[in-house]
Amino acid sequence: MKKVEAIIRPEKLTAVKDSLGEAGYYGLNATQVTGRGGQRGIVHTGRAGQPIVVDMLPKVKLELVVNDSDVDQVVNIIVESARTGEIGDGKIFIQPIEDTIRVRTGERGVDAV
Repeated sequence: MKKVEAIIRPEKLTAVKDSLGEAGYYGLNATQVTGRGGQRGIVHTGRAGQPIVVDMLPKVKLELVVNDSDVDQVVNIIVESARTGEIGDGKIFIQPIEDTIRVRTGERGVDAV
C-alpha cells in the first residue's frame, strides 16, 4: 500500500475529488494548508502602490491510501485534474504504508483500504 499526498490549488479540489470518484477512489482526506514552494509567494500592490508580499499561499492537501497497483492511475488523475500549467499547481508525494487497520471491523492491510 502507498500513501499519496497531493498539495493542490484550492480551486481544483472539486475537480480532483470528482475525477477520483469517477474512477472509484472515494476515500480521501482534504486539509486546508498554507505553504510555499519554488514560486516563493506572490506580490500584490496595495494602497498607494505599496508592494505586499504574500509568501504563504493557501493550498489543499489531499491524502489517499491506495493499493500499490493503483498508484500510477491515482497520480495521473490528480495531475490531469489539478494542472493549470502555471507556477503553484502543487506537488505529489508517495510514501509506503506498513499497515492499515479499519477501526470498525478490525480488518487489516488491503482489506481495510
